[in-house]
Amino acid sequence: MNYRHRFHAGNVADVFKHWVLVQVLETLRAKDTPFCVIDTHAGSGLYRLKPPGEFEHGIGRLWPVRAEWPALASYFERIQAYNNGGLRAYPGSPLIIADLLRVQDRAVFVERQPEECTALRDNLRGRPRIAVHEADGLAMLGALLPPPENRGLVLIDPPYEAANEFVNVAAALPPALRRWRNGQYLIWYPIKARRPVEQLHAAVAALEPEAMAIELLTLPEDVPQRLNGSGLILINPPWRLRESLEQILPGLAEFLAGPGGTPRVRLISLHDS
Repeated sequence: MNYRHRFHAGNVADVFKHWVLVQVLETLRAKDTPFCVIDTHAGSGLYRLKPPGEFEHGIGRLWPVRAEWPALASYFERIQAYNNGGLRAYPGSPLIIADLLRVQDRAVFVERQPEECTALRDNLRGRPRIAVHEADGLAMLGALLPPPENRGLVLIDPPYEAANEFVNVAAALPPALRRWRNGQYLIWYPIKARRPVEQLHAAVAALEPEAMAIELLTLPEDVPQRLNGSGLILINPPWRLRESLEQILPGLAEFLAGPGGTPRVRLISLHDS
């Protein structure tokens, strides 16, 4: 595959995904008991921002007015940690996760691209209680679940370049949940064509745990070849997260869509246990 996270770092989908990720991690931090985070498609962890780029419509649009978005303050703190002065770098999920771990917590990062995995190890060098594996993240879930902490999150964020990646994600979830029923799962997906999204929703709805989907779109859904928006599926979502999403995401979508955009937010209950 020729996909690299750096081409899309800091775009609208990243802002959406990483703000929600920070919200989920903060709910895990609210209890003293340790947790484990598993990231199945980790990437290299840190990306240089240079215009022109997709980040200009995402974090680049938000950064100058970040003081006007206090609800995103924790997310902005993660970005600020890698920028002294102007906005020049963007941390991916591994660094955001690593920064929010406490001394009792642990993380496992999996990345199948050798160059990305090497860069990730360099970016995480010296961090305690962190493991990095060069492997297929979905295939490795069986060996990683359940974590000894029996509390935490699995982040599944594939590139969706291959035609069967929606199917692969759906197929990985039932055995993962059989091994770790009470874990939280956060699954990102692109919105280009509606049918594979609906099939993934249906597969998750057929599972036992409570689940919800959140979608943020900034463009109309009439061009299947482009990224019109993205979605997140949360299995075993944190209590009261939906309330926070309903308050913040509509305004965020409108701001990120910019002039001529078509902002839309959908919150969908896939299963209520």
